[in-house]
Amino acid sequence: MLLALSVSDDEEDVEPGQPVTVRAEYGAITKASLIGKHGTHVKDDLRSDGTFWTTTEPLGYGKTYTLTVEAKGEDGKTVTEESTFTTATPDRTVAVSINVWDDETVGVGMPLIFTFTGPVPDRDAAEDAITITADPETEGDFRWFGDSQVIWRPKEYWEPGTEVTIDAEIYGKDFGEGTFGAEDKTVSFTVGDKLVAVADGKSHKLTVSINDKKVKTMPISMGKPSTPTPKGIYTVMSEHNWYTMDSGTYGVPADSPGGYRLDVEYAVRLSNSGIFYHSAPWSLGDQGRTNVSHGCINLSTENAAWLMNKSNRGDLFEVRNSGGPELDPTDGWSVWQLSWEEWRSQ
Repeated sequence: MLLALSVSDDEEDVEPGQPVTVRAEYGAITKASLIGKHGTHVKDDLRSDGTFWTTTEPLGYGKTYTLTVEAKGEDGKTVTEESTFTTATPDRTVAVSINVWDDETVGVGMPLIFTFTGPVPDRDAAEDAITITADPETEGDFRWFGDSQVIWRPKEYWEPGTEVTIDAEIYGKDFGEGTFGAEDKTVSFTVGDKLVAVADGKSHKLTVSINDKKVKTMPISMGKPSTPTPKGIYTVMSEHNWYTMDSGTYGVPADSPGGYRLDVEYAVRLSNSGIFYHSAPWSLGDQGRTNVSHGCINLSTENAAWLMNKSNRGDLFEVRNSGGPELDPTDGWSVWQLSWEEWRSQ
């Protein structure tokens, strides 16, 4: 009779997020339990043939547990083993937030952004704690932006209709240098239609395609020569029925020359640096003719409302021929500014 326990007697710093297991060879486990210091039983499961036992819930940090196992060998003899151990006490814990909401419908360009509340020394351990399940199966990979944020994106745009579940099972996981995960998170979402909007600074038009079929063209005005709109592939980040545009957010007081502070309708954020598309009734005479904005994409109220109502977070918005610099891949959710090879080169 051979019993293999995953924890040793008097072992310390056991990861509370890892299941405690017992395997039996040349016999079967008849009874097993894991009990905390104050008599609390940890939930468990025993395989019907008695060859494998495991805990089914995480353990606490800095706690002492006793594992007791009884098994009967092929020779009919009963074997009992016991192991008392202590789980790790973290120096710090980090929680994680995910940019996608549960039950959300997103666009085909949606990246999956995992932002931790503090530095993660062991990046591989953090990636291993995150499982992304897609139907149909979708190839993708992680890339780190700083020491507390990792982004997963597919190799190609998501297929419309894809069902995705994210399991960030970080609780009890050792992320190195005394840092452990705080709590698990699970999010499920669906990929909607493929909506792509292309803004052209030469024609001053915005062309919208849904599932590769052109459905609408509308006049626009983009950034004027002194404040050109960066060109590249943006990803829709957030949508607002009303939004206050304030030049003070990037260092230009509203009451100074070139400054502004005004409320706009149907504002959709495309970058962290302040690029939106939005309703701009004051520039109707310039839309379709010339670029006069501070960098945003101006549309009529009717067209801005139409596009926002059709759109989801994660939809794609490309700016061409704007006269502006290339969009920084770290600005907002602009992950499609990098080729697949560049994305994986970190």
